Amino acid sequence: MASETTPAASTAPGAVRVQRALLSVSDKRGIVDFARGLAELGVELVSTGGTAGALTEAGLEVRAIDDFTGFPEIMDGRVKTLHPKLYAGLLAVRDNPAHLQQAEEQSIEFVDLVCVNLYPFERTAAKRGATDGEVIENIDIGGPTMIRAAAKNHPFAAVVVKPESYDAVLEELRDSGGTLSMTTRRSLAAEAFAYTARYDTAIARWFAEQQEDFPPLLIRAFEKVVDLPYGENPHQRAAYYQQIGARMHVLSQVKQHHGKQISFNNILDLDSARAIVRDFEVPACAIVKHNNPCGVALGSSPIEAYQRAFACDPLSAYGGVIAFNRRIDRATAEKLSEQFIEVLFAPGFDDGALEVLTRKPNVRLLEDLERRHPMLGEPEVRQVTGGLLVQDRDGFRDEREGMEVVTQRRPTDEEWSDLLFAWRICGHVKSNAIVLAKDVATLGIGAGQMSRVDSVRLAVEKARSDLAGCAMASDAFFPFSDGPALAIEAGCTAIVQPGGSVRDDEVVAAADEAGVAMVFTKRRHFRH
Repeated sequence: MASETTPAASTAPGAVRVQRALLSVSDKRGIVDFARGLAELGVELVSTGGTAGALTEAGLEVRAIDDFTGFPEIMDGRVKTLHPKLYAGLLAVRDNPAHLQQAEEQSIEFVDLVCVNLYPFERTAAKRGATDGEVIENIDIGGPTMIRAAAKNHPFAAVVVKPESYDAVLEELRDSGGTLSMTTRRSLAAEAFAYTARYDTAIARWFAEQQEDFPPLLIRAFEKVVDLPYGENPHQRAAYYQQIGARMHVLSQVKQHHGKQISFNNILDLDSARAIVRDFEVPACAIVKHNNPCGVALGSSPIEAYQRAFACDPLSAYGGVIAFNRRIDRATAEKLSEQFIEVLFAPGFDDGALEVLTRKPNVRLLEDLERRHPMLGEPEVRQVTGGLLVQDRDGFRDEREGMEVVTQRRPTDEEWSDLLFAWRICGHVKSNAIVLAKDVATLGIGAGQMSRVDSVRLAVEKARSDLAGCAMASDAFFPFSDGPALAIEAGCTAIVQPGGSVRDDEVVAAADEAGVAMVFTKRRHFRH
């Protein structure tokens, strides 16, 4: 059947009636119903390989691509659509007399609609154990070329790349006598170019990661997950995007049981809180406010961890984001319900716990169903004006064996436990960071001060418990002995810090004079 839009007839942009469609898809969801709908509208179906087989098996009449081009599919399907007869039929400008004349001279048949999606490169590359050969064979060549050709020529050809678009396209074709509006064609073209851009980004990223950690061209793609009610402030619009190809993201496999929609600031704080509790195997609770922990503790149970974390700074905990690494039972829920909470995040909720927690209408209850962990080698990216800063993540585990005791007195076993705990929490606090801890619970946290001694003073002032026998962690070296002196005066008996100051000897001497143990990590934990 010949197209009504023949080479002899000039056609205005957007007025092309869809008479011939080429279908070639890897994701075959809905393709049979879409093809049947096209056939019922009198559209000729041209198809390739496996797609042609699926349509034929469903009883549809299909014209093979080699009949259309006059050239067979060869090289295991690597070459099947790469032919000038197809691309001339897709790219002809149908109100250009010269294009029409050339099409007639070469017996070109126009293609009015292309339905194509691509080999599953992302899924294959992410598959554990996939060989380079398997990954490379899933780099589609003809598919992106067809998509881009039809999208470029969208005034005269329509392109469909997602099964989710099939019903809407068919509905418009039925309602309009077989045509698609220019608005629809342009929208489909935009979707198509975004689709191929994502595909090429995944391929470029895979190749770059095989060669070097910081490639000359950093390519990433992000897909919108949800529009947010507002940004950091109510007058700012906002949305949350996930990175394509990442193993997980902050909202992946998160089920919301209750409460208002999550906000921009909630997501920032949730990301911090999740990272903290993920660091521990035993029951842990982290309370985060304005992207800083205001209380973190370990315990024998979730309720004990929460009570000890809350005790660190009850005032700041008001309206915070609280994360656990254990299920919430009813007893813990009863205790939590006494406090105003923005977001409560846990790997599960007992039925009794949900009954208690849902009494408050606005608390966002999020269940963590994610069992994957972030890739340790994934770099950290931060946006600045007109650019990105890229660095390795500060994701190392700091173990006692790599640290050096620099004072005459060595820490006791209990002090070592608190030093390691405080040092780990320090990596989650904005610089300059000071963490006071005892019995694996924070007692005072000094965050974001321009002066390290002010951070110590703030941590001491915020502490609501007796600091006698506590441990202190500093995310960077002490330039003078005044910071440690403040903590020692308040009751601190053990200090962990990176070391590296030109005045280290003075600082160590001050600790020795007070009988305090001091440990150098030889690494710092800055978090700007």
